[in-house]
Amino acid sequence: MKLPELETLCAIIKRAAEQELLPRFADVNRTLKGDGSIVTVADQAIQDRLESELKQRWPAYGLLGEEMTEAEQTACLARPGEGLWIVDPLDGTSNFAAGIPFYSVSVALMIDGEVVLGVVYDPARDECFSAVKGGSACLNGQPIKGSTAPASLRRCIATVDFKRLPTGLVLKLMHSPPYSSQRSFGSVALDWCWTAAGRFHVYLHGRQKIWDYAAGQLILERMGGHSCGLDGSPVFSASGEPRSALAALDRDIFQQWRDWLLLS
Repeated sequence: MKLPELETLCAIIKRAAEQELLPRFADVNRTLKGDGSIVTVADQAIQDRLESELKQRWPAYGLLGEEMTEAEQTACLARPGEGLWIVDPLDGTSNFAAGIPFYSVSVALMIDGEVVLGVVYDPARDECFSAVKGGSACLNGQPIKGSTAPASLRRCIATVDFKRLPTGLVLKLMHSPPYSSQRSFGSVALDWCWTAAGRFHVYLHGRQKIWDYAAGQLILERMGGHSCGLDGSPVFSASGEPRSALAALDRDIFQQWRDWLLLS
């Protein structure tokens, strides 16, 4: 099976972001979804743009987008056809609308219930992370050079989204954190990629959807990274159900992080 060329896909995503997102950065009308999250005209504009260009270039694949209705998303996952693009057109909408330059475009391709290709593009830094099943993880077309992790979890930098975690775990992390310091920047897809690049040493999120993590998890996996849910099960679910995730690039650090969390 010949997959879409990464170079072509990255060019499509970068061009769409440059034309649909950058001119609207911090200057867009916004509304609230039913779950209270922000949606802007930029979210819909770039999703429409990507849907049009991906279908024109690769007509055999369907598309699941974050800005579709829940019924449309359920139908896409139930009938993926020959393959399904999984698109988060603007991951980090709250940041984007507020003028905080930490947001991304995430595109993954799922075939037979498995993610086989993923791209996460950061327009603010012009960084394009990508990976293909069986291949290397890349940054701007070159293999990612992951940094060396500290020897101990106690010296690690963590990225943790507290608001979606169980209250008891949040309190324990606040009062007895097992790491050196913690960040939370607001783009799930970039969190995965920055963990893959060694910018974060450990990662934790309590509830993310398939378009949030599909591309980023593949990128971490192809870097040799490790992840699982808070219950110890695999993060990825082709059903689309929200998933928790803990992750690290280094195996020993991952084991320390997992042991601490699963015993909490």
